Amino acid sequence: MTKPKVFIDGGEGTTGLQIAQRLSGRDDIELLAIHHESRKDRETRREMINQADLVILCLPDDAAREAVTLIENDTTRIIDASTAHRTANGWVYGFPELCKGQREAIKSARFVANPGCHAVGFISVTHPLVALGILPKDYPLTCFSLTGYTGGGKKMIFQYEQEKSPELLVPRLYGLSLSHKHLPEMTKIAGLAREPVFVPVVDDYDCGMATTIMLHNDALTPGTTAETIHKALSDYYAGETFITVAPELGEGYLGSGWGKGTNRMEITVSGREGMTIVTSRFDNLGKGASGSAVQNMNIMLGLPETAGLS
Repeated sequence: MTKPKVFIDGGEGTTGLQIAQRLSGRDDIELLAIHHESRKDRETRREMINQADLVILCLPDDAAREAVTLIENDTTRIIDASTAHRTANGWVYGFPELCKGQREAIKSARFVANPGCHAVGFISVTHPLVALGILPKDYPLTCFSLTGYTGGGKKMIFQYEQEKSPELLVPRLYGLSLSHKHLPEMTKIAGLAREPVFVPVVDDYDCGMATTIMLHNDALTPGTTAETIHKALSDYYAGETFITVAPELGEGYLGSGWGKGTNRMEITVSGREGMTIVTSRFDNLGKGASGSAVQNMNIMLGLPETAGLS
C-alpha cells in the first residue's frame, strides 16, 4: 500500500521542528525532505508541495498564503499552522474536540487551519459554555493566559536560554494594545458576539500554558454555579482521549507546566459562591501547536488519531 507523502513547509522553525520530531520513526507516512539551502527557493517548494498528499505550513502568515497559491493540482491537502486562515472561508478549524461533527469535517477537508495556542485554551472552555447556553454570547469576558517562552519562536528561545537579561527572570505581560493576533479566532470559533479582553503573559520556563477565563455567575444562565459548569464541561468532553476535566473543583495551586511533551489538555473549574474561573492547561507546543497539527494530519489521512502522540 502506498504511504501518504507529507511535506513540512517551514520545517526549521520551532513548530516545524517539533512536528518533524513527532513524525520521525513513523512507518505509516513518507516524510518528504527538502535540502537546507533550498528551503526558501520558491520553485523547489512548489515541486515539493505538489508531490505531497498533505502539506503542513509552518510559515509566517504572508508566506503561508503564498504557499497555498503554489498548489497546481486538485489533491494536495493543507494544514496551516499560521494565523493566516483560521477565520477564512473554506478552511476547517483544526480542533477535533470542538463539537459533534468536527472530526468528520476535518477528515474530509482539503484545507485545515491549525489553532493558535492561546486561542485553543480559550476556545476549549468558552465554546462548550456558549453552545450549551450557559455563557451568553455578549458576556464581557476577560482572559489571562500564562505561557512558556518556546511559543515565541527561535528568537525568544535564544533570549531566554542564552542572553538571560534581568527582565526575563520575571513574568511579563504583553499584547498590551489588547489586539493580539489570536483574538479573531477566539471570538469567532467560541461563538461570541464581542471580543474578550485578553492579556497573555510569558514567563521564564520553556513549555506549558494555563489559559483562564473569569466569570460572575449571576451574569450566566440563572442557577449556574462552579459545580454546574464543572459537570457541563465533564459531560461535554466525556470519552475524549486528549482532553480531560479535573474530577474535583480546583484548590491550592495549578502549575502552568502541566502536560509538557504531550498532546493532552486538562480543564480545571474553580470557584466560590457567585464566581467561577475555568483554566485550560496544556503544552503550548503540543496541543497548542505541533501536537495538534499531527492529530489533524492523522485524522485527514485516515490514520489512528493518537499515532505519534503517545
